[in-house]
Amino acid sequence: MDHAQILANEFSIKQEYAQNIINLLDEGNTIPFIARYRKEMHGTLDDQTIRAISERLEYLRGLDKRREEVHALIEAQEKMTEEIDKALAGAQTLAELEDIYRPFRPKRKTRASVAKEKGLEPLADFIFAQEGSGLETEAEKYIDPEKGVEDTEAAVQGAMDIIAENISDNAEIRKRLKNIIRLNAVLRCKASDPDVDSVYRNYYDYSEPVNKVASHRLLAINRGEREGFVKVTVEIPPEKCTNIIERLLVTGDGELSQKVKDAAQDAYTRLIFPSVENEIRNEMTEKADEQAIGLFALNLRNLLMQPPVKGFTAIGLDPGYRTGCKLAVVDKTGRVLDTAVIYPTHGKAQVEKSKNVLKSMIRKYHAEIIAIGNGTASKETEMFTAECIGEISDKVSYMVVSEAGASVYSASKLAADEMPDLDLTLRSAVSIARRLQDPLAELVKIEPKAIGVGQYQHDMPQKRLGEALDGVVEDCVNTVGADLNTASPALLSRVAGISKTVSGNIVAYREENGSFRSRAELKKVSKLGPKAFEQCAGFLRVAESSEPLDNTAVHPESYAAAKKLIELCGFSTEDIRQGRLDTLEEKARSIGLEEISQQLGVGVPTLADIIKELAKPGRDPRDELPAPLLRTDILDINNLKEGMEIKGTVRNVTDFGAFVDIGVHHDGLVHISQISDKRIKHPSDVLGVGDVIDVRILSVDAEKGRISLTMKKG
Repeated sequence: MDHAQILANEFSIKQEYAQNIINLLDEGNTIPFIARYRKEMHGTLDDQTIRAISERLEYLRGLDKRREEVHALIEAQEKMTEEIDKALAGAQTLAELEDIYRPFRPKRKTRASVAKEKGLEPLADFIFAQEGSGLETEAEKYIDPEKGVEDTEAAVQGAMDIIAENISDNAEIRKRLKNIIRLNAVLRCKASDPDVDSVYRNYYDYSEPVNKVASHRLLAINRGEREGFVKVTVEIPPEKCTNIIERLLVTGDGELSQKVKDAAQDAYTRLIFPSVENEIRNEMTEKADEQAIGLFALNLRNLLMQPPVKGFTAIGLDPGYRTGCKLAVVDKTGRVLDTAVIYPTHGKAQVEKSKNVLKSMIRKYHAEIIAIGNGTASKETEMFTAECIGEISDKVSYMVVSEAGASVYSASKLAADEMPDLDLTLRSAVSIARRLQDPLAELVKIEPKAIGVGQYQHDMPQKRLGEALDGVVEDCVNTVGADLNTASPALLSRVAGISKTVSGNIVAYREENGSFRSRAELKKVSKLGPKAFEQCAGFLRVAESSEPLDNTAVHPESYAAAKKLIELCGFSTEDIRQGRLDTLEEKARSIGLEEISQQLGVGVPTLADIIKELAKPGRDPRDELPAPLLRTDILDINNLKEGMEIKGTVRNVTDFGAFVDIGVHHDGLVHISQISDKRIKHPSDVLGVGDVIDVRILSVDAEKGRISLTMKKG
């Protein structure tokens, strides 16, 4: 198979670009490096597309490997024919390959294999040929009590078992039936016990065409089936399928043809449909899993790329009832300044004492932002914080942040290494504060699937989920870049080309030799060779370097071109450090990007990136996004009225809508039907995690804590 041609067709790109990507990947280049620094070779595709191409390439190579294995296995049985060889060459999926191999696969003991052992295969061939008559006479030849064939009825039944299995093993028949079932079958759910209530009650008597079932509904149905609340079947009128088999195989209307019809009915009912039902259920689940993983990845990307709240001393509050609320103060770089435990949910005296502690921390450290974890006792802690802020003149605002994974991180070796003198409960408060200051830098320390912005993530294939989310984290870290002298080992290990071992070596080098003075100094780090340097250098920033380009996303391989560009446009290298290149793009365009590109020996896409980077050296792409919504007061759910308009922050996007924090502890739901006045296919077409949006209250159920919201204007 020509992988480059297949990829070019599937991703609508030039075959040359597809081949270049294959070559770059095979040479050991990372996806972030290819996406950022080899744009001319692939037509400026983004990292997500290149990652999808890489995954598809891996599948195609796995398909080819299995194709060769199946070919060799059939040849070893000396059963290879030109027709089989052609079918193998044309198979587009692993499932197609396995269907072709099915007749040659070593089988466990079956009714057909027993019949073959009794010598009934020639009788099966006689019946299947459907020529002539005299079945009773022909069957008498095979009566053999020693082999267990007592009479002609037993002989004919054994022959029909062989025909049924042959029909079941026919790859073309299976392919046609799968297509018919995919298009016409219905997924039906029934309650295991209608008298037992559960969250799956909507599916106690439910049916929907298999090709219409939404992924979130299928995942809910699957979970309900696993937990024993519903029974699930795929249903289709059998004659829709058996008619197809008969049209393909039955050649007449005599006695022998009737036996073939009977064998076809048996093949479908006993062998084909149960197998195909499982395959189609598995296909549906795989598709639903991929959609859920894709949505999780999209939500994670939006969460990680949330704008940091830079330059402020922050207080983190990790709420709790019995053990109190853990408090941590961190400076603008995330360094821990102070910690405490307060009890804002206890008696009046404790509440007053807790207020005094929080107020004194705010004043002592000039804290301006407070991050509150959204777990147990979050609502009470938020009310307490809002009350505190209202009693002081200091300008302070707060935000409720997700504390997903904070407890896991607090107990990890990484947290212990970072904060050896702190109790693990206080480490959570530190993590919560840092999540507001720089979500990306803090959340990379946590296993991505523990961050909790998906749906049914525990039901997903964990290996596939982990790979997809790891890819998102890698893309985000490399899009933003990392400060070589302050980045944690967790952040460094996500930089292109840097392994966990090398990230540890970078930190060890930093501790032993002090801050890096240049990117080039990276080459002195143990186990960081030329290839790793090539991959990682452009994503690491060194603000302290005497080479100002070391604090930009310009790759060292392009330094000469960047300096020549600066000179061509009438600037000096010192202008980079002083930030005086804001008119660089205007001057470059007046000369002509094509002309400059030829003079510098770099492609236009690379030149455009260099210009953009020099105009805003050290820029953080997250700063271009809307700032997060900070609050100073809190609403009570009982204060909400239908028609009230309010601002909120999107916390999670699902297939059926988006959950929005409107400052009342309970997230409201904007159903997909309420997101836009226009029809949309999916909530993610309009909304992303972290978006600040205007919503209107549709309805409130204070008792159940349910809030329905709309974004529609009318």
